[in-house]
Amino acid sequence: QVQLQESGGGLVQPGGSLRLSCTASGRSFSRDTMAWFRQAPGKEREFVAAMFRSYGRTYYSDSVKGRFTISRDNAKNTVDLQMNSLKPDDTGVYYCAADSRLILSSIYGAKNYDYWGQGTQVTVSS
Repeated sequence: QVQLQESGGGLVQPGGSLRLSCTASGRSFSRDTMAWFRQAPGKEREFVAAMFRSYGRTYYSDSVKGRFTISRDNAKNTVDLQMNSLKPDDTGVYYCAADSRLILSSIYGAKNYDYWGQGTQVTVSS
């Protein structure tokens, strides 16, 4: 059974940092596109960052570029999201997603991913 499990969320002050981790199980995800999305209350799920298939190229939304870093460890079947200089607007539930068949132009759409974690809450507040 394929599963994705996020961890590492919590409450942090503006300007602080958090590191989210997603552990995949059930099969190897080394060739999948792995991504992070987030959803704030009352808003649609939005793209945050992705690592495209096995090529190692990374992609970020404009709102997090320069502050967030996505990385993966294929041996451990994990993908992490290092979040620095956090802002209140970064608050939301963060989801890990994976898919093995995406083309590059499709990585930004949540509906294109087959596998999802249950999400982890990130709250940025003083």
